[in-house]
Amino acid sequence: QVQLVESGGGLVQPGGSLRLSCAASGSIFSINDMGWFRQAPGKQRELVAVITSAATTNYDASVKGRFTISRDDVKHTVYLQMNSLKPEDTAVYYCHADILPWGASSWLNAWGQGTQVTVSS
Repeated sequence: QVQLVESGGGLVQPGGSLRLSCAASGSIFSINDMGWFRQAPGKQRELVAVITSAATTNYDASVKGRFTISRDDVKHTVYLQMNSLKPEDTAVYYCHADILPWGASSWLNAWGQGTQVTVSS
């Protein structure tokens, strides 16, 4: 069974930094795109950043220049370094990955359980 486990959320003051991690575990043959989404209360889930297997990155305009996504393919882990945090970054952050399990013929659309990020003074 493949699963994604996130860590690193918490409470931080405006202007502060946090680093989120998301590790994939289980019987994994390959991982394609990995990304981070977030959902604020009363809003739809939105894409924050994505990184392809070729390490190409793409960011939402609201976080470009402040957030950095990276991945470690040996550890099957994706990271989100968040700097210069603003109150409007407050949300539950979810990681996502397209995973091909060993012996499977189709890709799995995997999601983490979510981690809360609160930016407040």
